Amino acid sequence: MEETAPHPLVIARLAAGVTMGQLTSGIQAAAHRRGLRSGTDEARVRKWQRGVRPSEESQIYIAEALGWPADIVRADDWPNWIPLSTGGLVPLGPDSSVPALREALRTAMERRTFLTISGGALSALASDWALGPTGALAQARDGKPVDDDFLSLLETTTQPLAGLATEQRQHTALLLDAYLATVTELIERGRYSPATGHRLHTLAASLAQTVAWHRFDLGQHAPASQYWVAALHNAHAAGDHDMGAGLLGDLAYQAAWRKDHTTAASILGHALTRAQNPAARCLLQLRLARTLAAQHDRQAVLRALSAAEKHLNDAGTDRPAWCSWVSEADLAVDSGQALLDLGDTGRAHQLITEGEQLLPVARDKTRGVFLTYQAASHLDQKEPEPAAAAATQALLLARRIGAPRCTSLVEALLPRFQPYRQTPGVPELLHLAAA
Repeated sequence: MEETAPHPLVIARLAAGVTMGQLTSGIQAAAHRRGLRSGTDEARVRKWQRGVRPSEESQIYIAEALGWPADIVRADDWPNWIPLSTGGLVPLGPDSSVPALREALRTAMERRTFLTISGGALSALASDWALGPTGALAQARDGKPVDDDFLSLLETTTQPLAGLATEQRQHTALLLDAYLATVTELIERGRYSPATGHRLHTLAASLAQTVAWHRFDLGQHAPASQYWVAALHNAHAAGDHDMGAGLLGDLAYQAAWRKDHTTAASILGHALTRAQNPAARCLLQLRLARTLAAQHDRQAVLRALSAAEKHLNDAGTDRPAWCSWVSEADLAVDSGQALLDLGDTGRAHQLITEGEQLLPVARDKTRGVFLTYQAASHLDQKEPEPAAAAATQALLLARRIGAPRCTSLVEALLPRFQPYRQTPGVPELLHLAAA
């Protein structure tokens, strides 16, 4: 017989480190703050944990007692609105893949920005992943069998959606969300063999990674990190160490973007312990070089860049899909940006320019980011006219393809153009940015 999963209130209470008595006291205190009296006791909490629905007022008190805002409560959807994590993070474990997916889907839908994951929690998650065994695939359930043809349809239709150019990808968010919700339902409620379970977890990891990048590009950092974490749980369940390492690399990229280079370096160090594919290791080393450069560790940066170059030379055509695009262009531009942070502006400018020219047309979003790096390197060399040309091109490209992250990069450069307001191209750039 299938074992009954713990009630979400039990999971959330334990994740928060709250005893039954503390939860009861917290509920009574929440009522008292409103000038009311709650008759909640531990016996009533146990009934809720066995499936009895609390009143709407009691649900609000529960939320406050566990440290959540009252507006998270959807009384008609008890207990599905309850967060299943502490500090926004579902711990890695043998049955963690579905709770992590549910947490990501709810965070995005309900804008749970209060569940921002701390750098320390992300580093601990990376450490658990690096040291722990592969997660267990879900066991057979009593639900309806998952049809192989239907799963094949999901796999074949989601792959081209994930691979679309950025200009088209901005229209696929709702589709990908629906696909991921469907796959989550199949994992949680379906009946399937270990081989089919492996395919389901792999598909969930890939979908969640794609959705995470969409959210990140839109500046929605809390949902993006939750989707990357959910993807990590599912890659872990499928035993895909390279993909797990890549997902940690994505979380590190986000941390570096938010100027948390200590967390980024820590995560990347753990990711590199299990990554095997040369293309995957190249990408991780490039990201490590970038975050080490922000910390001005010159020798460590040069070691990471040397390792990235070697791994790229060793990489053949057999690459994971999530890093199949890593190329000489990425090596050149990321090396140049790392050197730019170290103050080697001449060599940095040369590499960034070369890399932007090598980039294929299909990677427009990356081209926009690279163009902003090129503009910054021109400014460092006191060349405002070509800097304005590169920044203008990046801004127009970002607006056309719907890439707010690239737009924000250009906007961050605008104060550096103020001393050059009379230089050709600069007034036009400033006017375009203000439009």
